[in-house]
Parts: sequence; C-alpha cells; structure tokens
Amino acid sequence: MGLFTKNNVGGDEDLAKDFHFPTSKKALLIFTRNPELGKVKTRLATSVGDESALKIYTFLLQHTAEITAPVDADKFVFYSEAIHKDDTWSNDVYSKKLQQGDDLGIRMYNAFTEIFSLGYDQAIIIGSDMYDLNSRDLNSAFSALKDHDYVIGPAEDGGYYLLGMKQPNQALFSKKEWGKDSVLQATLEDLKNESVKKLEERNDVDFYGDIKDIEAFQEFLPDYLDTDF
Repeated sequence: MGLFTKNNVGGDEDLAKDFHFPTSKKALLIFTRNPELGKVKTRLATSVGDESALKIYTFLLQHTAEITAPVDADKFVFYSEAIHKDDTWSNDVYSKKLQQGDDLGIRMYNAFTEIFSLGYDQAIIIGSDMYDLNSRDLNSAFSALKDHDYVIGPAEDGGYYLLGMKQPNQALFSKKEWGKDSVLQATLEDLKNESVKKLEERNDVDFYGDIKDIEAFQEFLPDYLDTDF
C-alpha cells in the first residue's frame, strides 16, 4: 500500500454515501487508521521509530485485507481521516465509509447504527492490527451470533479485538476509558444479563514486545532491534 496523494482520495460525497444493496444479512466492520508517518502505532514507534511503525501497520492492513476478503459477509472499511479509492481495500470487495464521532466509542456506535439501518441482522467490528486472527475465526464469530445476542473477543491487554451484535446497544460504547485495561470488564458488565459468546483471548499489536518474537515482523525492524531466527 503506502502513503497516498489527493488523486486517490475521495470526498465524503463520493464514497461514504454511496448507495449500498446488501448481499448478505451479515456485515463485517473494519476500523482502520489512515497510514501516515508518525500517526499510526505511536506506542510501538517509541521503540522501533516512526518509519518502522508505518511499515508494520501497512503490513497489518494487508494482513487484515487478506483474512477478511474470504469471510462470508458484506464488508465495510471505516477510515479514520479520509476515504481512499485505490488502496489495499479492493472496491469490489469492500464498501468504504468514514468514521464519525469525537471518540472511539461514539465512532463505533455510529458505525453499528448505520450498518443496521441498511438492513443487516448481524454485525461484527474488528480493528486492523490483529496479526493473531484469521478468516476461520471471523466466520466462527458470525456463527456464534446464531445462538447468542453478542460475541466478544477478549484481548490480552484488557480490551477486546472483536465485538458482534444483532442490534445497536449504546451502553456498550459509553462511559468507557478507551485504550485502558478496564474496557473488556466494563463491557462484560454491561452484558451481564445478555447471551454472550466469549472467544479465545488474542493479542493485538501495540508494543515492541508484541512482535519481537514473531518472524513475520523482523524485516520491518531497524537493525538495532533485529532478532535472530
């Protein structure tokens, strides 16, 4: 992928409001940051530098596209800053939208609300920094929604890497300290009277320690951090 120019950036009117006809009753929402130097994986960048952090995030975007493309659901990419027409996310596979809201909770709630307004019965949201995730996991999460009202994937850092539901629930996205290790527990407290399927705990990529022992990331690291395999 890489950085983009104005020539392949569409305005909100071009893509965010495109007419959409559902081809499935299931929707997969992918939240992503626009890959810009110094603006992605900032906690990781404190150890590996901005350039390596950008390369790693670009790799994670490509990985996320590869594992989500085969998933049996309509797929939506929600960009953080601007919608790109020509990038890793194929226009033939992904509908492209812009995140709306002042914090992560509001942006996720608005995304779910918009998707359900299109007529979907199930919706699952993920980020774009999960190397420890595959297509089978995502299809299994949708299957879990057949028998449960909610599905959640706990992350090792106390957050979650996946959240699915059958209708919007504003309580899940309010009064949370996003980025803190209390998010998962607070969300589960909101769902204590609901039917919830908990998935296996997984690790996302935020710090050097999350990737230092994974061979796939070694080519993106500065020489002084290289690990021998």
